[in-house]
Amino acid sequence: MTETFASSDTAFTLRLVAKADAERQIEALPEEMRFLAAGFEGKPGQVVRLPRGQACDAWLGIGDGKDVFAIGAAAKALPQGDWRLEALPEGWDATLAATAWALGGYNFTVYKPAERQPARLVPPRGTDLDEAEAIVKSVTLTRDLVNTPADRMGPEGLEEAFRSLADAYGATVSVIRGDDLLAQNYPMIHAVGRAAGEAPRLLELEWGEENHPRLAIVGKGVCFDTGGLDLKAAQNMRLMKKDMGGAANAMGLARMVMAAGLPVRLHLLVPAVENAVGAGAFRPGDILSSRKGLTVEVDNTDAEGRLVLADALARATEEDVELLLDFATLTGAARVALGPEVAPFYTDDDMLAADLSAAALKVADPLWRMPLWDGYEPDIEGEISDIVNSTVMPMAGSITAALFLRRFVGEAAWMHFDIFAWNPKDRPGRPKGGDMHAARAVYQMLKERFQD
Repeated sequence: MTETFASSDTAFTLRLVAKADAERQIEALPEEMRFLAAGFEGKPGQVVRLPRGQACDAWLGIGDGKDVFAIGAAAKALPQGDWRLEALPEGWDATLAATAWALGGYNFTVYKPAERQPARLVPPRGTDLDEAEAIVKSVTLTRDLVNTPADRMGPEGLEEAFRSLADAYGATVSVIRGDDLLAQNYPMIHAVGRAAGEAPRLLELEWGEENHPRLAIVGKGVCFDTGGLDLKAAQNMRLMKKDMGGAANAMGLARMVMAAGLPVRLHLLVPAVENAVGAGAFRPGDILSSRKGLTVEVDNTDAEGRLVLADALARATEEDVELLLDFATLTGAARVALGPEVAPFYTDDDMLAADLSAAALKVADPLWRMPLWDGYEPDIEGEISDIVNSTVMPMAGSITAALFLRRFVGEAAWMHFDIFAWNPKDRPGRPKGGDMHAARAVYQMLKERFQD
């Protein structure tokens, strides 16, 4: 059981109070106790403590009552101890509520201990505790990977974490590193990572029965991104330890798939590199070969993520793949379009898009479909190469990046996620720092698609 779930007969009782009900709840208090609720409006995260002997021991504000993740504030807003819910609001799913509570209790404690332990929840009736714990541990894996700095989570550290994940579920791992990438035809992964102190590598995991439908998941593993010779400004480089957030989300999703025992043949691929500045760095104007056979002119060395993804996507489609997914912290344009809280995704498959959007609503994992607009295809065409890795057009950067990737997936059913993998501020259930974006929604869709 995770540290934020409890089994207790002596737990405190918590009442969840929406904004619309806050005034009535205050008026129902004895007059001499109303001062305890001074300023309480039912806003998410607001807490009122009540003396023992009342109907409940505390209130937690949940805003309009529509967002289950409002309960995620409880783990840190309430005093330490064990708590049970007086009742769940109508329409709230017990497993999702328990998950949100536990995710709100996350702390990254590798370098600094937490100031306190989170308040623990006695899971409400109807909770699938195994499911909630599996999701919480998978999100925690993703968060820990993203939050770990690049001096510990370079290509070697990411490979170690990748192998640990495989070992936990009896999966097989293969690794191609250094100049072997050239010998085995992964030239763009090699080009992006060759200037770094730690050799570039392609990590592959296989799990599940061979006769099950193949699910391929690719995650961008750029463990630190200086921008290469097109060097980023200091303020844009500060958070680049999170540029492997696509790999972290892919690994977290893979963990959920394996923990649930979904009947799929899982193929997880992570190109792990550091985009460093050095004598061996690839240059603007270089023309790179690719595993797919397409030539790519480097317009900007800071558009490196799509290069390493392209070789990995080409590898994934060499198998008879039922569904191909990729996760990448790919473009700032995606943040301009949708901000840090909503994950954009791309696909040409309308049914897949509809299934994913419905799944996202069920698990409160916000995302939005973006267009693979064919009108921008000419902008990625090269003059002396097949395609270019960046366009001179200062707009639609997330779309043109997705169109670039589409060149490498062939006819496979494919979805691309241009995620942030980071919360710039604390929100209920979503602490500041590295996070899983869109992968819980994808997992819900995969369960509905593949589960017996």
